[in-house]
Amino acid sequence: MTPLAVIRFVGGRLLGAALTIWVTTVIVFGALYVVPGDPLSILLRGRRTTPELVAQLRETYGLDEPLPVRYATWLSGVVRGDFGESLQFQASVADVVASRIPTTLWLVGYSAVIILVFGVVLGSWAAVSRRPLVDQIVLIGSSVLSAIPAFVAALILLLVFAGALGWFPAFGSGGDNVTDRLYHLTLPAIALSLTYVGLIARITRASLLREIRSDHVVVARTRGLPRGYVFRHHVMRNALNPILSYAGVLVAGLLVTSQLVEFAFDLNGIGSLLVESVRNIDFAVVQALTLLIVIAFIVTNLFVDLLAPVIDPELRRGAA
Repeated sequence: MTPLAVIRFVGGRLLGAALTIWVTTVIVFGALYVVPGDPLSILLRGRRTTPELVAQLRETYGLDEPLPVRYATWLSGVVRGDFGESLQFQASVADVVASRIPTTLWLVGYSAVIILVFGVVLGSWAAVSRRPLVDQIVLIGSSVLSAIPAFVAALILLLVFAGALGWFPAFGSGGDNVTDRLYHLTLPAIALSLTYVGLIARITRASLLREIRSDHVVVARTRGLPRGYVFRHHVMRNALNPILSYAGVLVAGLLVTSQLVEFAFDLNGIGSLLVESVRNIDFAVVQALTLLIVIAFIVTNLFVDLLAPVIDPELRRGAA
């Protein structure tokens, strides 16, 4: 790719991501105003109020201002990291969310490693093995794993490994020590990743088999090239793009599905915070978390889009 083609390719992806994020902010902000009733009545539902508190909240949320002005004020605050005040915690939304992010990042990162390592290894084993039994075992096993919901897996792991065997703690995310944190998050990470391990294994198997049967791989083998060289340079390299594309979406989806696992293991992450905020109608926190999760999806997909041409020469030529 020429430098101009690189600039156009990267600029186009960045512009698309920026536009998507902007549309997301409009939707997240407008969600409060599309439901019937006054937004303030939604925010205060089930809470005792006084006229002074109502007046203060109207001023805080700018409910007396025109809608475009409210959006501009809210968006400028979001850009600065100011998402407003939490009604249930009586504290800054940014501070509340920031206190929960480390636990979720540890859980999602741990789960992502499990998904990519075991998913790719199992899928590769099934694709390159010349024994049909191995392929059938991986296919059946990945199908079973894909059908197990994260919450069900969490309950089973709690019952067996925390309750009956006592190998792992049942609750909590551990302390600041890395070893202790990983020890506490092992069962939650496994519960969160099982479904995705099965999916990535099947995707890896299908992608590798497609490349193994392709013409250029057959030609490389007929030329007498070593099997390991052919697999690394002709099979795996071309098969990585669909694997990474699916893996990027699935890993980003961990932020959404983590709420069930965090609830089961009593983890103070953003997933459990989202459930708690929806239940308590703390809309400022819900807005912040929804926006952060969507941005995580967009950034992950953007990273995969930018990485794909680096891996696949065909995509580089197509982008050029």
